[in-house]
Amino acid sequence: MTPPLGAQHGALLLSCPDAPGIVHAVTGLLTEERCTIVQSAQFGSATSGTFFMRVEFAHIDGSPLDLDALGRRVGSLAERFDMTWQLADAARRQRVVIMVSRFAHCLNDLLFRNSIGELNLDVVAVVSNHPDLGRIADSFGVPFRHIPVTRETKADAEAELVELVRSEDVDLVVLARYMQILSDDLCTQLDGKAINIHHSMLPSFKGAKPYHQAHARGVKFIGATAHYVTADLDEGPIIEQELIRVDHSLSPDQLAARGREAESRALARAVRWHTENRIAVLGNRTVVFG
Repeated sequence: MTPPLGAQHGALLLSCPDAPGIVHAVTGLLTEERCTIVQSAQFGSATSGTFFMRVEFAHIDGSPLDLDALGRRVGSLAERFDMTWQLADAARRQRVVIMVSRFAHCLNDLLFRNSIGELNLDVVAVVSNHPDLGRIADSFGVPFRHIPVTRETKADAEAELVELVRSEDVDLVVLARYMQILSDDLCTQLDGKAINIHHSMLPSFKGAKPYHQAHARGVKFIGATAHYVTADLDEGPIIEQELIRVDHSLSPDQLAARGREAESRALARAVRWHTENRIAVLGNRTVVFG
């Protein structure tokens, strides 16, 4: 049954050991709560024995959801099936910090997409180790924070960032071509809530059985790579990859321009999927309900 236009939607994302009855239990709970399912997707991993599910739902009559009460019921269900889960208002604007250096394309793309409603972000600040891109933040009405970074000031700069994330209740940090390596401690503090864009394909596989290695790492595509930030540089779980075909006729500058296009596309999709609660992480792989 289709809920009324404008009804509040909830989104439940879960993972657990695969077992009979999971879908029945989840949908049965939602039915008892007078909810109708708007979208549903699931995946069972034969290699890990893990089941993943994302379900978006609304009250049949369009009335507001009590997500706190529903969360308590989901918590009881989670104990039964040993679930990892998250429940959210599908329309909630996540609070985001975008970090940049001197490359403007990903920043400009994210702010533009957000301004026209393609993304649902509350960008609380653009943070940069250089002052150059303050004009872009200003043009979109977003606060700009210049935090210089040197070898001597790196710890203080990261402490300032952590305080910003804490004080502004930030949900996600986006490294939109931020050309500084984050410390292991900062990566740990931002675990699961920081996304980076890499200007090339990741990972590269050496040695025997490259396709087995690719499967183990959850490769999505060859090209620009958006991934979660971890202490292992450019080794975090891959969210999205973008490929643009090139040939011998393109100059190095034209190749770089195509690369910027790929980076912007991959990063925007990764940010949208994360903020819509569409990504589950399994070790160093992701399951993306795009």
